[in-house]
Amino acid sequence: MTEFKPILASLGRHKLIASLLALLVALTCAIVCNVAFMIQRQEALMSLPSGVAEDQLVLVQSASLDRTANQLARHETDLAALRMIPGVESAVAVDALPFNGNNWTSSVQTSPDAQAYALASLFTGTRGELGTLRLKLVAGRDFREDEYMPLDAGRGNDGIRHVPAAIITRALAERLFPGQNPLGKSIYPYDNPIRIVGVVEHLLRPDVDEGADNGQSILFPLLPDSNSVTYVLRTSPGERARVMQEAADTLYHLAPDRVLRDPQTFAQMRDDYFQRQREMIGLLIASVIGLMFVTALGITGLANFWVLQRTRTIGIRRAVGATRTDILRYFQTENFLIVTLGIALGVLLAVALNLVLTAHYQLPRLPLWYLPVGALALWLLGQFAILAPALRASRVPPVVATRSV
Repeated sequence: MTEFKPILASLGRHKLIASLLALLVALTCAIVCNVAFMIQRQEALMSLPSGVAEDQLVLVQSASLDRTANQLARHETDLAALRMIPGVESAVAVDALPFNGNNWTSSVQTSPDAQAYALASLFTGTRGELGTLRLKLVAGRDFREDEYMPLDAGRGNDGIRHVPAAIITRALAERLFPGQNPLGKSIYPYDNPIRIVGVVEHLLRPDVDEGADNGQSILFPLLPDSNSVTYVLRTSPGERARVMQEAADTLYHLAPDRVLRDPQTFAQMRDDYFQRQREMIGLLIASVIGLMFVTALGITGLANFWVLQRTRTIGIRRAVGATRTDILRYFQTENFLIVTLGIALGVLLAVALNLVLTAHYQLPRLPLWYLPVGALALWLLGQFAILAPALRASRVPPVVATRSV
């Protein structure tokens, strides 16, 4: 284009200002690309499926003040009463659930002397846990009655050393036995072998992170027997509020010497778990918007300054035949060149910033497609920010050229 030569000559006379604007665009590009990636990662974490029937579950955490009571018997009495509440389809007592933070993690091996291992979360619960949570059994069977035994919480959960059977998730099966049928094989979370009798499609860990092992879980036929337990009731979505209140009243009536903590639906527990992530996403979005606004303001301010400086020059160009479209295109092209220079530097800065975050905060590598998307966003921002000053410049009349400076 014939306009590039005078544009480059003009920018050469204003190197400092153009360089500062390009640097601002570069910093914006680097930060926006990485922040957008961080937001996407958090959104993906928050949308992870739990594997349970989230819209049907009511949770009541009960802590007995009488530590000398037979907790197994108390749990059975509580469950029998809870199952009698109208609308309750089933009820179980569990120690852990996705998003409740009660994460009992163990390394799991396929033999006592195996070098390779996987980290898995351990879930325990009373009879009927799979059905109440609506876990999808894709292979094998549920636990038999004779396989259940106490967790033995009073002796450091010693039941785990004697439990005969386990149900694992598909993710853990693929990690431990890639390309094999895991049914009938043994795993070693501790010293004793535990036979795999079933595989469920998915069960998310109680604490999730951005790693790839969030779905590695094991269910054991271990009956919770501590004084603190979570009762899970399955009901229809429209009955959850009523069932939650009646469940709390029923438990208080059975044993006033207990503390009920946070009766809630599973959906409420999930929302509470990700409250920090939502706040962080809000702050990140606000920071991106603020940075983009400052960048647009810088582009607009510089363009207005240059229009004021070049008013007579613009008038001369109009007098010798330049159209309003020519003037508009001139400023848009000039802005495009500055922003492109900034983007080229910003792409390098974005990659460098991601390498620093990867090294110090375990953030994965930035997918390359974020770079052209970020570049496109800044090009559009630049053209939008320059539009008003460029339109004002295009309306400068030719008669301005005859005025004295």
